[in-house]
Amino acid sequence: MTGIRSGAIAEPSLLNPGLLACIVTAALAGLLFGFDTAVISGTTDALTKQYRLDPTWLGITVSSALWGTLVGALFAGLPGDRFGSRDTLRVLAIFYVVAGLGCAFAWSWGSLMAFRVLAGLAVGGSSVLAPVYISEIAPPSRRGGLVAAFQFNVIFGILLAYVSNAIIASLGLGADEWRWKFGVAAAPALLFMLLLLRIPNSPRWLVGRGRDGEAKASLSRIGMKPEQADAEIAEFRCSFSEQKRTETLSWSRHRKPILLAMMVAAFNQLSGINALLYYLNDIFAASGGRLSPDLQAIIIGVVNAVFTGVGMALIDRLGRKTLLLIGSAGMALCLAIAGAAMGGMLPKPVVLYALIGFIAFFAPSTGAVIWVYISEVFPTPVRGRGSAVGASTHWGLNAVIAAIFPTVAALSASLPFWFFAVMMVLQFVIVLAYFPETKGVPLEEMEKQLGVEMR
Repeated sequence: MTGIRSGAIAEPSLLNPGLLACIVTAALAGLLFGFDTAVISGTTDALTKQYRLDPTWLGITVSSALWGTLVGALFAGLPGDRFGSRDTLRVLAIFYVVAGLGCAFAWSWGSLMAFRVLAGLAVGGSSVLAPVYISEIAPPSRRGGLVAAFQFNVIFGILLAYVSNAIIASLGLGADEWRWKFGVAAAPALLFMLLLLRIPNSPRWLVGRGRDGEAKASLSRIGMKPEQADAEIAEFRCSFSEQKRTETLSWSRHRKPILLAMMVAAFNQLSGINALLYYLNDIFAASGGRLSPDLQAIIIGVVNAVFTGVGMALIDRLGRKTLLLIGSAGMALCLAIAGAAMGGMLPKPVVLYALIGFIAFFAPSTGAVIWVYISEVFPTPVRGRGSAVGASTHWGLNAVIAAIFPTVAALSASLPFWFFAVMMVLQFVIVLAYFPETKGVPLEEMEKQLGVEMR
């Protein structure tokens, strides 16, 4: 369990079926997150032809879901804190199913955009609440790696989207091909909805609501012995008593965690990761090479998955700050090389190798760290709302960058890469100067680690 004073209470084994089921189910939200956001990359050409889109309207079409994610992320914290992450995720699972089927049967550009926005609401909300749920049930010594499992599933979902797009493209489905690419997302969404019926509420959230009996049953389901559960509940209750005055998210009281969440989220997007993933097929079509854009996209997806696994293995060993510093330096270099290649200073096929290097540095650093950091720096009574601040920053920038990327790239193919490289240099400087290390710190002790003053 999280929130245990180091060494005070035995941590449940990760092999415990109940704990494992909770982690796997919540992390599955990440797979849907990745699939629903990346699947658009295989439909841009078809949608451009179907609806006669110019670069500006293509950007609006691709970013439509992202405006939904912004709203979903911004408003998910309140119901998450009030009704619990698990129950709110159940509603979002229904959104995923309806959105997948709706996109498949869309009867107009407007209806397609409406269902993409609905998918975005689900993605944005689950990007807040799934990491929060995992952080609240994971043992402190393994919290980083387990929350990063959510990010691994995001990457796995992106890879599945690329593979799914390639398989569907090979079936010769004609004008309806793009509908199938969107529609298959409904299958894992249905599985997610069913699995959510079998996991308990977060024990910490239950104690905060005065439901100690349910909290004890929940702790038992994830591997706590009765005497350990009683001690854990007592510690939760003590922590909530100390935090009574902070039940409202406040800039004056929570300035540092808010700034940390916003910065780690902002720099995640200012690396260019999602814009590059959404337009990957277009980038590779422009850069040429012997491999098809679909195959090159799959290569990027595999590299992303492998190095996200590396990040999961290292995040509780090297720590969050160290990974961010290493990743910032490596990403800046690779993005500069890609910019030089797109600008004609290097052979254009070098773009594939530069982006492989970029992903190899992104995945174990900001890719693995973002949702861990956002979910752990806020006090429990405001964790959902605080996480929503970080996640909405992420999705807001994501939407803006995705919307303007085609227009900017049409003016200068290299300019976006140079901009992203400069942002990674800036991230290195700010992380080095301002970010504290949070690995292994119990959630109830995080305020002391961050130097947050209670009033």
